[in-house]
Amino acid sequence: MSTKHTIPSDEELTAFIDGELTAEEAARIDAIVNEDESVAERLEFLARASLPFKQAFAPLLSQAPREKLETMLAAIPAQPSARPASTPAFASRRRFLGALAASLVAGIAIDRAVIGIGFSAKDENSEWRSVVADYISLYTPETLAGPVPTREVQAAQLRPLDEKLGLSLSPEAVSLPGIDFKRALMLQYDGKPLAQIAYLDPETGPMALCIVKSDAGRKAPDLESRKGLNVIYWSNETHAFMLIGRIPVDRIKELGEDVRRRLSA
Repeated sequence: MSTKHTIPSDEELTAFIDGELTAEEAARIDAIVNEDESVAERLEFLARASLPFKQAFAPLLSQAPREKLETMLAAIPAQPSARPASTPAFASRRRFLGALAASLVAGIAIDRAVIGIGFSAKDENSEWRSVVADYISLYTPETLAGPVPTREVQAAQLRPLDEKLGLSLSPEAVSLPGIDFKRALMLQYDGKPLAQIAYLDPETGPMALCIVKSDAGRKAPDLESRKGLNVIYWSNETHAFMLIGRIPVDRIKELGEDVRRRLSA
């Protein structure tokens, strides 16, 4: 089956996990998950992740193009499922999640050994960047489809981030030249608020500027690579920052330096 135009967004999958869809919508999402392994893997990731996706995507879910999605899904021929009807689509792989969780510490250690550009195992802030990279690597251009929010909407989305992080973020301060601002979300990592500002580069796809409170001290900008994504990261006395995307290293370095200067002004 071709799922180019029918792959559910993270918002729909999150609503499916949280039991917020109607029975008909849930059945349709389940049919796609049964047929498309990539969608099943994304559903599994969202189901086991610790980030508060339900709260983060709530404003977006209310604006989701449900009628369009329902029309597209209704056109899909019904296919018999090899799984028992009473079994969730991602339950068949639950068996190895325990082993996956048990190997997480080892995986982090391997990451620290092999995936850095200027990356140090002593970097106490690296853990949150790894979590963000895992999440952003799932983004596609379709994840961030839709019109660019107006400046007023951007400012309204940034305001809760300011309140949680003790910052003063404006649309101008976080803008990336030639790259569309798409949305600002408040997530959580290790009990601390984590701001994510998502962008869509017309050439290389999704990008994100992420900010978390940190007392690790000032650190000059540095570069690394995670999950096939380039990252520039830095910190001041109170916060740690990272800009991540598939954009080339030279360009992300230029963008990161520019936004760092504006956020420091």
